[in-house]
Amino acid sequence: MKQFLLTMAGVFAGLVLFLIGVPFLLIVMAAGAARPTPTPAQTVLELDLREPLTDQDPVNPFASLGRRSMSVMSVIETLDRAGKDGRVKALFVRLPEGGMPPAAADELRLAFKKFRAAGKPVVAHSQGLYPSGVVTSTYMLGASADELWMQPGASLQVTGLASEDVFFKRFFDKYGVKANYEQRYQYKNAVNPYLYSDYTAPHRESQLSWMGSIYGSALASAATDRNQTPQVLRTNLEAGPYLAEDALKLKLVDKVGQVEEAEKSILTRAGKSAEIVEFERYLRSSRDRTPRPGPAIAVVEGEGAIMTGHDGAANPFSSSATMYSDDIAEALYDAIKDKDVKAIVFRVSSPGGSDTASEQILAAVRAAKAAKKPVVVSMGTYAASGGYWVSSEASAIVAHPTTLTGSIGVFGGKFALGPALERFGVDIRELGVGSEYAGAFGMGGEMTQAQRAAFSGWMDRIYGNFIARVAEGRNLPVARVQEIAKGRVWTGSQARELGLVDEVGGFYQAVDKAKALANLKGDVRLKRMTTQVSPFQALESALGVSATSVRTLAAAAWIMGDPRAQSILDQMAQERLRSSGARVLAPTPVH
Repeated sequence: MKQFLLTMAGVFAGLVLFLIGVPFLLIVMAAGAARPTPTPAQTVLELDLREPLTDQDPVNPFASLGRRSMSVMSVIETLDRAGKDGRVKALFVRLPEGGMPPAAADELRLAFKKFRAAGKPVVAHSQGLYPSGVVTSTYMLGASADELWMQPGASLQVTGLASEDVFFKRFFDKYGVKANYEQRYQYKNAVNPYLYSDYTAPHRESQLSWMGSIYGSALASAATDRNQTPQVLRTNLEAGPYLAEDALKLKLVDKVGQVEEAEKSILTRAGKSAEIVEFERYLRSSRDRTPRPGPAIAVVEGEGAIMTGHDGAANPFSSSATMYSDDIAEALYDAIKDKDVKAIVFRVSSPGGSDTASEQILAAVRAAKAAKKPVVVSMGTYAASGGYWVSSEASAIVAHPTTLTGSIGVFGGKFALGPALERFGVDIRELGVGSEYAGAFGMGGEMTQAQRAAFSGWMDRIYGNFIARVAEGRNLPVARVQEIAKGRVWTGSQARELGLVDEVGGFYQAVDKAKALANLKGDVRLKRMTTQVSPFQALESALGVSATSVRTLAAAAWIMGDPRAQSILDQMAQERLRSSGARVLAPTPVH
């Protein structure tokens, strides 16, 4: 009884804090956002990229609590405004020490070049570049600046691109775990680590292919920006690693100096009395909150795994991005009904997910085209598998050269844990009524021959649907799609050659394409359609009638610091995307 009373007292305290403290925090946040800080007349923006960026701003207002709130999309949109703002004179960039998602680096590089084209210098500073992730893309982004500085004695280790996979087959064999999975087809390698102890020939071929394409693209862009030939730059980089002073001698960087020295240099270039302003501060103060009349291009954004449902059912404190099919479809239908909207740019950054959720979104894309509103897909870091499914029938597709796309395939299955658990005295027994297939995804044992045959036939039908969507949308013969599909991942450059995308470029190239398809001229406003959940809607969702007790107790425990709370909240969202059945999901090896 004593323990029960203590527990209830803790829960009550958590509820009081949650219901009073959180709204108070939200009011403070809203008040701060409502009072933008004036921008100095001579401003140098400082963009710190040392913490990862998401592709898009989070829909959930709680997702950014305790974390940075910038995204690739918010950065490029802010730089577009800053390029036209007479108060902003220059940009100072702090580079990360490791790799960046290649397509994010491509998008930022285009934004830097556009900013420089407005007559405003960009200076980048690095405290070292180390072989963690796709560091070649980080170097490429730094090379796009007017000047690339490096701290004295810092290391430049941009010697290539490596990827590592962990294979579990021998471990599973030792402990009796059976992986019952099917793939369509040999390049759909997301489950290969469970089925094999090494790379299969198709897995190796596909992975080396996209890695080589990304590496070559980054080197070519960096060589262009540094006025060198790709071969000379590649030879010099691969002969490393170097200290900053050696890199300077080889013209791999422009200057060696501390951060303070680089800041002083860019301030001098910006003019007398210039001040450094944090990028996030300018981002908040420069947003135009007054809607303009006239024709518009709608912007619909989707990032993360594709799932059925809507964001209101999600964990209100999770920072992970998810594309909920109800929300994306609703945004597309809202754009259809909006008389001012003449075209739609659909930003997709997703490795895929549910085939039914993908089909729901694709149906909304079809509806927009039927309403004479062109839909142009702008691909981010990933637009693979289900991410390509939702893109396949767009009016046009624009991808970065390093976007990972394609992966036109499907996989599904289960782990049979019964034999492994028997070794520890745990027995799994199953009862059921109806057909034998009803128990196909039980974890006690492997599928029977009849279950496997039924499952395999179902997988074939889903794969056939995927092929049909691509053939229809890309105006390609079914046989040709089957030839280039088979679950293989392609980069944007490779996909362009295969006819899977129309153009290589970034978000604003997609906007230009949408304008051309809609016969729009001049400066056309962008109208964001994706639903942004307000803080109070998120609270209402968290305390919703359908799950009041569980959500309230979990949220209270989260505030009180109970580590079990996060798992409770995450389970409620993740149970919607089960491992059984078929998934149009691609691996996400790029960080």
